[in-house]
Amino acid sequence: MTDFDLTLHNGRIVTADADFVGDIGIVDGAIAAIAATLPAGRRAIDAAGRLVMPGGIDSHCHVEQLSSMGVLCADDWYTASISAAHGGNTTIVPFAAQHRGQSLRQVADAYAASAAEKSVIDYSYHLIISDPTPETLNRDLPELIRAGITSFKVFMTYDKLKLDDRQLLDVFAIAAREGALPMVHAENNDVISWIARHLLAAGHTAPKYHAVSHDPIAENEATQRAISLAAVLEVPVLIVHVSTQGGAQAIHAAQTLGAPVYGETCPHYLLLSAEDIDIPGVEGAKFCCSPPPRDPASQQALWQSLDSGTLALLSSDHAPYRYDESGKLPAGDATTFKQIANGLPGLEVRMPLLFSEGVRSGRLTLQQFVALTSTNHARMYGLYPKKGTLAVGADADIAIWDPERTVTLRAADLHDAVGYTPYEGRQVTGWPTTVISRGEVIVDDGVLRAERGRGRFIARGLPAPLQKAREISPRAALLRKIFPAVIES
Repeated sequence: MTDFDLTLHNGRIVTADADFVGDIGIVDGAIAAIAATLPAGRRAIDAAGRLVMPGGIDSHCHVEQLSSMGVLCADDWYTASISAAHGGNTTIVPFAAQHRGQSLRQVADAYAASAAEKSVIDYSYHLIISDPTPETLNRDLPELIRAGITSFKVFMTYDKLKLDDRQLLDVFAIAAREGALPMVHAENNDVISWIARHLLAAGHTAPKYHAVSHDPIAENEATQRAISLAAVLEVPVLIVHVSTQGGAQAIHAAQTLGAPVYGETCPHYLLLSAEDIDIPGVEGAKFCCSPPPRDPASQQALWQSLDSGTLALLSSDHAPYRYDESGKLPAGDATTFKQIANGLPGLEVRMPLLFSEGVRSGRLTLQQFVALTSTNHARMYGLYPKKGTLAVGADADIAIWDPERTVTLRAADLHDAVGYTPYEGRQVTGWPTTVISRGEVIVDDGVLRAERGRGRFIARGLPAPLQKAREISPRAALLRKIFPAVIES
């Protein structure tokens, strides 16, 4: 008979493809048994009346990262991982961000060292490529991919981050050769800059004009262009933080044609709108992110896209900038919409918001909830089956939820270092009460029981989009073949 370190009894166990009542036995940080009834372990938790689900994986969040505007996130690895854990997450995958002139390898090494020292939950990280020099493309990027950093993000906007189409093709070619998944922030920089320039010239400086400058056409065009560029080499691509109906439709159209195109959205695009930014003074800065929240039609289209599977991931895009001169308001009350740090906090509330507004409202099933917040992330980024599911052999990363618990969201009760939440006063029903990471109870009814630095780095395998057997056309095969092994300039 197995001696379990920890057992969970009588819970409603929900994965992306199963839903039943049973027990889970844990040994040495991994799930050792799942059955209708198991003997009690050294510690036993009665989960009757509770949902027992895989711990969340937030694969798009910004932690201890310097923005292209020179603003440092309010959250470091310690505060972000604590906040994530309280929201039911057991793994986060933020970004090691290269800025122009920086060595990608040095950026990644420094980021990894900080994570190892501070994170209370397991982690990996993506790369952000903003300076695709020969050194980056020939050495650093391939080496990092081979070391288990099998995804990277590129930007089509922000003057100090964006890549042109030729540079995008270069990094897509590296992804195809080395086995990595490109993630794309798709907005047309010239459209945004043109509108912003004329708004400012006309004296329109309030936060609400941030949403005006980031016209939906800018996102729709860039999404279609990113899909087309990826199709040159027939490389899988993920469009992050989709906010428009047009963006979701472009992804769906590509998928219908068989293209390996994937999409992600975030709670703020489901629940907030441009009207939230249109408030007196500079208070609207709290709701400024890129792309911005849109309108009810876009919200409905995104909910439908989550339900249909067009969008496979629900991430927070946690971008924690304080509502003061160190973050959102560098010029105080005189800050214009172009000076506002772009991003919203949301790491801790991502899953409760989706549970309350998705599952409780009847828009999504419990199994879809698990897929959108955990399993699909693990598959997409090469963490599965170690993470993202409840199965024998998987890490015992588990969140026990009280589906009836109602919580009023208040910044004062959250655990990030931002100081505000765009969801202040919103009620959600459903909350994680016990969070288990590798068999250790790290959150117990709101009390943190995890030490700084206990989280482990997870070297990731081949992302699922690259595991799927696909026949590359002769045209794309030729273009991949002629891409040089060594890039000169």
